[in-house]
Amino acid sequence: MTNQLSPDLTRILVSEVTIQQHVWELAQQISADYAHVERLYVVGVLKGAFIFLADLCRQLTIPHVVDFMALSSYGKAGAVSGAVRLVMDLREPIEGEHVLIVEDIVDKGLTLHYLVEALQGRQPASLKTCALVRKERHHEAISVDYLGFEIPDVWVVGYGLDYAERFRTLPYIAELNPSVYRA
Repeated sequence: MTNQLSPDLTRILVSEVTIQQHVWELAQQISADYAHVERLYVVGVLKGAFIFLADLCRQLTIPHVVDFMALSSYGKAGAVSGAVRLVMDLREPIEGEHVLIVEDIVDKGLTLHYLVEALQGRQPASLKTCALVRKERHHEAISVDYLGFEIPDVWVVGYGLDYAERFRTLPYIAELNPSVYRA
């Protein structure tokens, strides 16, 4: 498989099979934890979480609805600006709902922190977080209730994660070759 990698990718960090197995395990845990609620309100963070969210929700065995939010914390050409801004909000109120935020990656934790603060103010019955990956350097940045994988502090793409809208639909998570983003 490594022989077939694009020269823009250094290595596969998490295989497609490993992702699917872990998504199933996360869905089983979430389903067990929310078995007592009428429905779970799942909030996907666009664009990065859409593939993870779809696979996760297909595996849930509890009643749930899906909604989306879009935020931006990046400037031009993938440069991080540090400021988070709301681009698209939820379609309905979440007061009294059991809410699960589904995020693609926790890097510095700015986006997830912003979301937790914003949604907590809307008085949900409960609010938890789920992330596909978290970079190893940021253990203390923000708590993640359901975590797929800890990954090295490298730029990653695939399974929803992108670089300048490229590589998002790869079925695995790979390290982006530094020559791509340092060019």
